[in-house]
Order: sequence, then structure tokens, then C-alpha cells
Amino acid sequence: MTSTPEIRRVTLISPYALSVFGGVQEQVLSMSRELSRRGHEVQIIAPDVTDVTHYDTPARVERVGRLLSVPANGSRAPLTLSAHASRVALELVTAFSPDVVHFHEPFAPRVGWRTLRAHGYASVATFHRSGEGLAVSLAAPLLRRLATNLDVCTAVSVMAASTAHASCGVVPRVLFNGFETRRFVEFAREPQEVTTLVVVGRLEARKGVATAIAALRIHNDRQERPWRLVVIGDGPQRASLVQAAGVDDAVRFLGSVSDEEKRRWYRRADVVIAPATHGESFGLILLEAMASETRVVASGIPGYREAAGTHAVLFDAGQSDDLERAIDVALASRDGTTLASAREHAENWSMRRLVDDYLAVYQAAREQFAVLG
Repeated sequence: MTSTPEIRRVTLISPYALSVFGGVQEQVLSMSRELSRRGHEVQIIAPDVTDVTHYDTPARVERVGRLLSVPANGSRAPLTLSAHASRVALELVTAFSPDVVHFHEPFAPRVGWRTLRAHGYASVATFHRSGEGLAVSLAAPLLRRLATNLDVCTAVSVMAASTAHASCGVVPRVLFNGFETRRFVEFAREPQEVTTLVVVGRLEARKGVATAIAALRIHNDRQERPWRLVVIGDGPQRASLVQAAGVDDAVRFLGSVSDEEKRRWYRRADVVIAPATHGESFGLILLEAMASETRVVASGIPGYREAAGTHAVLFDAGQSDDLERAIDVALASRDGTTLASAREHAENWSMRRLVDDYLAVYQAAREQFAVLG
């Protein structure tokens, strides 16, 4: 029996534009760097043909289709609905001739659909989303047909696996969201004169930034040692959040920042807050902050509980008074042992470990594809 040839070329398809910050996009870029470090040739395909940004990856980055912002899962997804873009993506994949095509969120419109239907290469899917929603329920028959062309399916969490099973009948292997842990201690810690709290994420209602602002107000109104809140990210709720913050210079909105600047702020922060109210299948931000040796406070939603283990201070989602309590607890427990234990916990989600797992998944997909072919 002949052994399966080694994996040389990998195509990563993101349905979401790299030009807009998001967990899936971060995962694709991070994975591309780790695969490239190991000597694999990597192609990334994503929407937004107007995007000319140079991304921090040796991978070949291809952008196709006109970018649209489409409501999805309580957020807005930066994707393309162009059938032409999907055809161009297939042409680019064919020209690259990968050993494996890795679809992140394979059923999100529409970049990867032609490539998935063609099934000309071993196909791996990673499901990130948790929560079905009406659109997913209505599209279930189409999704189940597309799913037959997936050789191996994975999911980033138990919740995401459950959503994938309910929507299209697949049973994914649960892996995890990985990240490059070493990058988060590249920069020296920069203690701030004022106690600094940092929130990172898209500015939309479900991310709970309004709760963080209210908690800051509760604390600072007591005229004790003041806190400062730094908000990193942009989105449709920015204007209302700025209005809620008013003239209070204790709240600073930075908008979208580079990956490097985000990592620098993790090292400046006394506490990183993850205040989302729902819709998070996994808490990668929590782990990034832990890897940065920074204390974490998070809402007690299921995806965050799974990521946090015992290494974050949890609060009741949407409750600003309970968030203020949790921040006080976190600030009082920033000892070296606690921070080192959290960093060790974060190492369980290192991109090195994840890519080890995915290379085995890629081989399994090639074997399955060869059998079907």
C-alpha cells in the first residue's frame, strides 16, 4: 500500500475580509505563518478586491470580490456575495494546485463555494460559528449538499461543533482556536500611571462595551483611585458608545489598530476585559491576554468559561456593578504565580500545537479524498 505524499501546499480560504478585524481572519493569518515556518507553501484567499494591505505573513494573499457588510449572528460579516468572485477563487486555487484546501467557515457566502462544489482537492472545514439563526436554518438543505464534499470537518469548540451538526449534519472533530503565544511577550511591559483597563473587539451591542463603560463610571464616581478604559476596535455602535462615554476622558477610543499595537496594549493593561453578552463560541481574546501575562475579567458566557478555566475573574454578563466587582478582584490578584499559571494555561492553545493537529487532519483528508476519487 502506497503512503500518502507529504503536504507541500495548503490553501486557506476565509469568507471574511482580512481588511476587517475578526477572530476567523486572525486564525487564518496566524495559521499561515506557522505553516510557512515549517516549510509549507501557503495561499490565502479572502474577499475585498480593493484591499492592498501587506499582511504579516509569507503566504500568497489573494483578494477577490466586492466587500459587503452583511448581518450575521448579532454582528455584521465582511464578506462578498459575488458569484464571479467565487469563480475567480476557484481559478486561483487551481493555478496554485494545493494538496489540501482548508475552508474556514465553509458555508459562509461565498468565496469558497465554487471550490467546495468542484471538490478537486482534499477539503478540510473548520467551523467557528455558534448559534444557528434563521438564515442558517433556511439554508440547511443547501448546506447539507455542500457538506458532502468535505473530507474532514473540525470545529473550534463544542458549541461550534453542535451548530455545525444541527445545520448540516456533520460531526466535526473539536480542536481549538490556536494563536502564536510567543508573540504576546515580544514587547516589554509598559506600566501606566493610571490603572488601565483594555477592551478589544468589534463595537456592536453583543460585545458588551457599554457594560464596561458603565462599570468604569460606577467606580470613578466614587472618587477613589481612578480607572481608565481603552477601547480597541471599531463598528456600528461606536457613535453611541462615544456618546455614552460623554466628555469623560477616562474612556479612550482607539479604533482599529495593527496587530502589533494590540499586543502592545495587552502589555500596558492592568486588566483586559471581555464583556460580551452572547454569541461567542470561544474566548481567544482571553487567552491572548493571559499569554501577555495580564489579568483577565470576562463575562460568564459558555464560550468564555470554556477558554478561561479557572484563570479569569468572571462576572454576570451585562451587569456593570458585577463587572466593577470583578475588576477589583482582578486588580487585587495580579501576583506572579497567578499570572504565570494563566500563561501556562494559554499555552494549551498554542498555534504550534494546533498546526501539529491540523497536519494530521490534512493527511486524513487526503486519504479520504483518494478513496472517494
